[in-house]
Amino acid sequence: MKQTILRYGLLSGITAAVLMIMTALFVDFDHGAYFGFAGIFLSMLFIFFGIRSYREQVGNGELSFGKGFQIGLLIAIISCVCYVLAWMFVSDWMMPDFMEQYVQHTMTKMQESGASALEIEKANKEMEHLKEMYKNPLVKFGLTFIEPFPVGFFVALVSALILKKRDS
Repeated sequence: MKQTILRYGLLSGITAAVLMIMTALFVDFDHGAYFGFAGIFLSMLFIFFGIRSYREQVGNGELSFGKGFQIGLLIAIISCVCYVLAWMFVSDWMMPDFMEQYVQHTMTKMQESGASALEIEKANKEMEHLKEMYKNPLVKFGLTFIEPFPVGFFVALVSALILKKRDS
């Protein structure tokens, strides 16, 4: 089980990291979220293949929902950790001014959309607070981890439901 989880977790994580780096480098703020979450979803498809591989190679064609979900969740966790480590590298070394750019972009978008001065001021204070929190590596790790994890959880859940099989 460990070998399957590690293999597919790393395949998923490397895919997520590469797609995230490509998105960070080549896609603007306006479209980055779409490409980012598409990349996360694509990378999480390895969860399905990992569960299926375990069922066929280790489980001899049998797999309970619980075991499938456990395998999928562990693959997702490994993938998310890879994603976070890649982002820590990108945000510290390749885009050290990311938060400043993000805050500026958000404020500009709010102004262009006709938000009131009070709304802009409130959002700016929240963004500045987030920027301060983001300086703490543990907070940054946690905030980044929760980007891909819900997708991984969902894919693990659905994959375990689809792939569960008992020998009759």
